[in-house]
Amino acid sequence: MSFFRKLFQNNQQKTGQGNEIEVFPSLQKNIAYIQQWLFYTDDLKWRNIRFNGRDGVILYLESVADTKEIQAGVIKPIEQAKEGNITEIITAVDVKYERKLNAISQSLLQGSAVLLFDGIGEACLVQVVASYHRDVKEPDNEGVVRGAHGGFIENLSVNLFLVRNRLESQNLVVRYYQLGDATKTKVAVLYMQDLANPDLVKEVDHRLRSISIDTIISPGYIAELTENNPYSPFPQILFTERPDRTVAHLMEGRVAILAEGDPTALIVPVTLFAFYQTPDDFHSRWIVGSFIRVIRLASFLIAFQLPAFYIAVVSFHAEVLPANLIDTVKSSVERVPFPPILEALVMELTLELIREAGIRLPSRVGQTIGIVGGLVIGDAVVRTGLVSYPMVIVVSLTAISSFVVPSYEMSSAVRFLRFPLMAMAALFGFVGIVFGLLFIMIHLSKLESFGTAYLAPFIPLRIKDLKDTFVRLPIWFLNQRPHDPHPKRLNQERYSRGWEHDDQGEE
Repeated sequence: MSFFRKLFQNNQQKTGQGNEIEVFPSLQKNIAYIQQWLFYTDDLKWRNIRFNGRDGVILYLESVADTKEIQAGVIKPIEQAKEGNITEIITAVDVKYERKLNAISQSLLQGSAVLLFDGIGEACLVQVVASYHRDVKEPDNEGVVRGAHGGFIENLSVNLFLVRNRLESQNLVVRYYQLGDATKTKVAVLYMQDLANPDLVKEVDHRLRSISIDTIISPGYIAELTENNPYSPFPQILFTERPDRTVAHLMEGRVAILAEGDPTALIVPVTLFAFYQTPDDFHSRWIVGSFIRVIRLASFLIAFQLPAFYIAVVSFHAEVLPANLIDTVKSSVERVPFPPILEALVMELTLELIREAGIRLPSRVGQTIGIVGGLVIGDAVVRTGLVSYPMVIVVSLTAISSFVVPSYEMSSAVRFLRFPLMAMAALFGFVGIVFGLLFIMIHLSKLESFGTAYLAPFIPLRIKDLKDTFVRLPIWFLNQRPHDPHPKRLNQERYSRGWEHDDQGEE
């Protein structure tokens, strides 16, 4: 055993990953160590310099470091000064010293330039990370009818700026994490110190720190590794690319998670009704906003129940149709040689194929394929007798209803649920639909998002929170924050329309 222990220790000393190695007095040894640590990667560059009478070198990774900043803020000042205090000469903002070679090598991956000098047992680290990002524009996945048209981008610093620009409060707290043993993805957790429940913040911190994985490419990884029930088809974390929506949830006492390299914010905890609410509801009059929200919630029921209802009616319960409609439906269905379940599956799968083709193809071609494909295929299958006219109408209404859902994740869940419900309707009719809906309701009642009931405030019932759930009452009625994230303070301003009370006081 001692032989293998020594062998393992020697291997750690060679790689420098199992112990902390300090900077060598020899400049060449330091360069050789860093080259070996990075496996002699080709994007490791260096330039020899001389300062204070000593030979030195500047090392950086050209793939992550800003070479123009290195030339202007590091090399040029050193060549002009020749001697002095290097931290006073370098014009870069973030400059620090480090003695451990492991930390020095890791800093290269984070976009730092490393200054090493012969005979000096420490290095100077200069943060010169390159920044390549697109302009702030409206997110494609969340269209804006009225309001701010700016959306998150792939740069974390810009995203934090967009949030702080809308929420200039000292209570806004940002906590940084690094996730992924290989990718070292930078993640920021945002919450309001005076609103967010401390237990919620601790739970988010615990789940993020408990993640053990090599790669974190997108927030979808974080969501799947932290949500309560990963086997549920329903999303338990809200994805959004809108800063105004993120700020609105922060002000309700929720927590937002942002990751470097992705324009998506994760909001926790959330309920089912949060996926059917958008900031546009508050940019229109409350009566109109409530009407639109009711339409969205109705589309949720239509999107996965209508095909199952049609199959049950045609297969088992034709008597529920009006007498004048029975003959029309019967004559259309009799021309189709397949049972209603197979007819529905063919149309639904065809619709899914057209939808995926429209997403993958270029935007100009995708829209044409979606329209032409739907018209041509729909007309062809009806004329050949493979599908009945009522089925085309049912599938079209189902597709339109699924498009109404503001959240892509919830829309995907609804699209998935219609298939098992169709199978239950084909086997047992209305009884199968009832049992399927009962199973979904039981599942939703048990589901939680970071300790919050998924059907809150409906289950458990909290009447005060219903003011902004099924409908959106006037803003001056919303004088309390939702109870589901358990914020520190429920009450907001006492009088939203204070001028009315001022007038009453004067009288």
